[in-house]
Amino acid sequence: MKAVIIAGGYGTRLRPLTYNTPKPIVPVANRPFVIHQIELLRRHGIKEVVLNLHYLMGSIQEILDDGKKLGVKIHYSIEKYPLGTAGAVKNAEEFFDDEALVVVNGDILTDIDLTEMIALHKKKKAKVTLSLTKVEDPTSYGLIIADHEGRVTHFVEKPSWEKLSLYAPHGATDRINAGFYIIDPAVFRGIAKGVEHSFERQLFPSLLESGEPVFAYFSDRFWIDIGKPAQYRQAHEAILRSEVEIKILGSKVGPNIWLGEGTKIDKTARISGPVLIGDRTSVGQETKINGHSILGHDVKVGAEALLERAIVWHGCQIGNHVALSGCIVGFNCVIKDDVKIGEGVILADNSVIERGSIINA
Repeated sequence: MKAVIIAGGYGTRLRPLTYNTPKPIVPVANRPFVIHQIELLRRHGIKEVVLNLHYLMGSIQEILDDGKKLGVKIHYSIEKYPLGTAGAVKNAEEFFDDEALVVVNGDILTDIDLTEMIALHKKKKAKVTLSLTKVEDPTSYGLIIADHEGRVTHFVEKPSWEKLSLYAPHGATDRINAGFYIIDPAVFRGIAKGVEHSFERQLFPSLLESGEPVFAYFSDRFWIDIGKPAQYRQAHEAILRSEVEIKILGSKVGPNIWLGEGTKIDKTARISGPVLIGDRTSVGQETKINGHSILGHDVKVGAEALLERAIVWHGCQIGNHVALSGCIVGFNCVIKDDVKIGEGVILADNSVIERGSIINA
C-alpha cells in the first residue's frame, strides 16, 4: 500500500514562520514535521510515499531525498499551480497501482491507528474511508455525519452553529474530517488532470450522490491541525506531556526533560520539565528554562534568562537577562540583553531584537 501526503500549500496561517520554511518541514519537537507523518505511515507498514509539493519544494526534497534514511521510498509529485486537495492527489496518479491509497493532509499531527482504519476499509469494501475525530467546536472544520453502520450520509463544510442544529437528528455533530483517508484510486479516473478539484466540496459529495460506499472511521487518538500558531504551540505541549506517540530525539534526563547531543547546561541553571533542548545548545548561569519550552539545535542562551512556554528554533542567540514567555522564535534570531518578549509573539527568521526591547502581541 502507498500513501500520498498533500504538502504543497503556502502555509499562510503560520506566517511569518513559513515565509522561508514550507509548513511540511517546520520543526516540531526539533524535527521537520513531515518526518513524524512518514514515521507514522512506516509504523503501519507503508513504505512507499508520494509527496505532493509546490511551495518551496526544493527545501523539502533536500531534507527527505529519496526517503532511504527514513526507511521508505519517496516519490515527488509537483504542482505547477495549486490544484486543491483532490486535484493534488490526481496529479500523482502516475505512481498509483490498483491497491487502495492512504491519503494524508500535510498539517495533521496524530497517532491514529492506521492499521485498524485500513482493516475497516477492506471489511466494508468502501470506495473511500474517512477518519473522524471529535472536537468541541466543529464550525472551523468539515463536519461528517455517518449512520449507525458508519456509512457517511452528509458532508457539511465549516457549518454555522445554526446549521449544526439542523443535522443533529442525523447523527453526531462534533465529529469532523480528520484529514486521513483510505481511497480506491479508481475514484480519480473521473477527475480531469491539471484542474483544481476539492475532496470536501466536490469529490466526496459526488460519491455520496452516486451511491458509492463511503465510510467513516472514528479515532479517539490524539489529533491536532498544526497550521495555526496557537495549535502549533498546543501540539508541542502535548508532545512534551507524552500525549501523542512520536519519536523525540535526545536523552531523557529527568521527568519529561530531553537533552540533545553536545548540549551544555551550566550547573547553576535550572530546568523544570517538560522541556526539550536540542543538540549543541548552551544554557548560561542562573538561567531558568521552565515547562513546555523547546530549544532547537545550536541555540545559545545567556545568563539569568527566563524562558517559559517558549519555542525557539535552531540557531538562535539569546542574551543575558532575557525573558521569553509563550512566544515562538524563528530560525537564527538574535535577541540581545534585557529583552522581554510576551505571550503570542512570533519572530520571523533572522530577526534582531535590540537590547532592552519589550515586545507584546
